[in-house]
This record gives sequence, C-alpha cells and structure tokens, in this order.
Amino acid sequence: MEAAKEIMRRHPHVKSVLLKAGAREGDFRVRPLRLLVGSEDTEVIHKEHGYRIKLDPRYVYFSPREATERQLIAEQVRDSEFVLVMFAGVGPYAIAIAKRKDAQVVGIELNPRACKYFQENVLLNRVDCKVFPIEGDVAFVTPAMYGRFDRVVMPLPKGAYMFIPYALRALRNGQGMIHFYYWGGEDAVERAESMFRDEAMKMGLEVTSVGFRIVSSYAPRIFKIRIDFSVIPARIK
Repeated sequence: MEAAKEIMRRHPHVKSVLLKAGAREGDFRVRPLRLLVGSEDTEVIHKEHGYRIKLDPRYVYFSPREATERQLIAEQVRDSEFVLVMFAGVGPYAIAIAKRKDAQVVGIELNPRACKYFQENVLLNRVDCKVFPIEGDVAFVTPAMYGRFDRVVMPLPKGAYMFIPYALRALRNGQGMIHFYYWGGEDAVERAESMFRDEAMKMGLEVTSVGFRIVSSYAPRIFKIRIDFSVIPARIK
C-alpha cells in the first residue's frame, strides 16, 4: 500500500494504482485487478502511434506492449483491402490499420463492454467511415460474411486455432492473407503450420507460411508468436 501511495506522490497524473491479482481468465481474457489506492474510476485513454484507445483495464483485454506489433500488421495491409479482425477487443488493430491505410475493417468482439469501447474508439479516432465494430461470437458472425475479405487478423494466441476454418472461409475466392497468433515452445510454428494445412486441404486450399515473429514471452521457452499465412486455391495436379 505504501508503495502505491509513493507512486501517486511521485506521479501526480496517476489517479489510481491497480495490482495484478491473477492471470487472464474467461472468454473475455480479463485479468483480475485490485484497486490499491486512488479513484474507483479506472477508465483511461492510452495513446500510441497517433491514435487513442479508451478502455477500463478492469473489464476489458488490452496489451499496451503490443503497440509495435499492431503497427507491423498495419504496414502489411494494402490500400483498398477489406480486412477482418477477429477477437477485436477495444479496437486497437482495426484502428491502427484504418489510421495508416485506406482500407475498410470489420472487427468482431464477444465482450459487450469491450465492443462498446471499440465503438467509442472508432469515433474518438474519426475512422467511423472505415471501421465497423460488431458485437458477437466469431463463430456465429463470420459465416454471414464468408468470401468477402482480403485479409484476416486473429490476435487470440490461446484459442484462435479453433477458428481457422472460419478465417479460411472468410477470404475472397479462397485467396488472401491470414495473420495467426499462437503460443507455445520451440515446436509452436510447426504445430500451427500443420493445423492450417490440414484445414486448408479439406477446403481445397493451399497455405504457405510467409512470415514469422515472436511477439512476446510468456515464460522461459514459451512464446506468443505470429505467423503470416498466404492462402490460394489448391492447384489441380
């Protein structure tokens, strides 16, 4: 408690100090946080790379450490693309893309509070003509938009693999890019590639890994990774 008070004394702009009280949990990936000192109003506006993200960390998932990762994804997007961001959270990936490129982005988010912030952030950053938040389950929402997207972003490392078929079917004419997030040890890339190839084969598609990045470290030899997959219709032999 004294340490929390000292933080506020040294940094007058800090209004609340929260303590991590556990690991992220549940479908919404929210980390339990305990208020040590300060205001009960823990809503903040995070700033990165020229845009702002409004959120309350007690109720939604957000990782400020992945600001660079979001920019790397945005740089890969081409103007005029139609992009799907699954598990969109409060909208950081969608907004990063819209602020850098002349592309249209649909974001799907299950957590109602996160989706509300997503909607607010779209207006806050004046990208409401380019970004379209949808509240709902990816498994239920995506089928209505099969075949419409040039690129799919899947920023859910612990569970995105269950939605690989939805991502593949979302691509226009079975062709495009998928940015897949996963976690694991030294064999994580190999396992991810195997899962994608198995699902693609069932649909008459071919996938090729064209990029790889370690996003962050969970524990010794356990990493969060991103693999970029290029998808095309399978060639007839």
